[in-house]
Amino acid sequence: MVSATASSSERMMTPDRLVTGEAVVVDIVPATVGVRLLGAVIDYGLYGAGLLLSVITWAAVGPGASSSTSTAALMTQLSVLLALWLVAVPLTVEVVSRGRSAGRLVTGCRVVRDDGGSIRLRHSLVRVLVGVVEVWGTGAMPALGACVVTRRGKRLGDLLAGTYVVNERAGSVDAPPLLMPPELAQWAQEADIRSLPGDLALASRTFLQRASSMQPVPRARLGSQLAGQVLPLVAPQPPAGTHPERLLAAVLCERRDRELALSLRDRQAEERSALALDRLPYGVGARRS
Repeated sequence: MVSATASSSERMMTPDRLVTGEAVVVDIVPATVGVRLLGAVIDYGLYGAGLLLSVITWAAVGPGASSSTSTAALMTQLSVLLALWLVAVPLTVEVVSRGRSAGRLVTGCRVVRDDGGSIRLRHSLVRVLVGVVEVWGTGAMPALGACVVTRRGKRLGDLLAGTYVVNERAGSVDAPPLLMPPELAQWAQEADIRSLPGDLALASRTFLQRASSMQPVPRARLGSQLAGQVLPLVAPQPPAGTHPERLLAAVLCERRDRELALSLRDRQAEERSALALDRLPYGVGARRS
């Protein structure tokens, strides 16, 4: 059993490689089971301590101390405390910190999407809700088992959310931004790139970020290989004679810009809703609240 766990840990510490030989290009270092376990102990220990202190305080000075309070009211108040510390607080921490937490700051880790991008609210919400059952409800045994057997050390929440935890201290996510090739800007805006999978996008981005440090022959070989995988997934096809690296850069930049536009649109919709609510007459707002 120990050897199986060790071999799994070593496999996750080994970067994903898309090409053999002279060039080692795509190296994504997921956090090992031990690192994830240490971070989880810190995070869930803090949340558990906060929940325990809240319950003690509520029982001592809150309505729960009154014998006249109904059982239904007590259960409602306790449910609110549980939802606060098991869902609301972890969700807020992960969203505000963009995939980090107290435990991940200590261990140098961060949650990212399968394509290496920053997680959004929906990713964190899935991870937190599944974690209520996967971690709190079952003693974390399913989470630990999933981390051991999955290639990137994913727990069940990661599998459902399309995320995993990377080791930032290994330098897997620090890289300069990509730039849109001017001659492909118009084509990229009109192209359908929705079929591009996250793993291929991550591999292409990592290749472009490290291409300048590669030897010319393996660089050209891997660039052509990745472009050949991307071409069937975009429509219409790019102009004839497009360089593979410029094709990859155009697709990835457009993908990034569309995600940013979607995020800004969601934020503006939330701001408009809040502004409309503020403009309601006082009486209407009070009735709605």
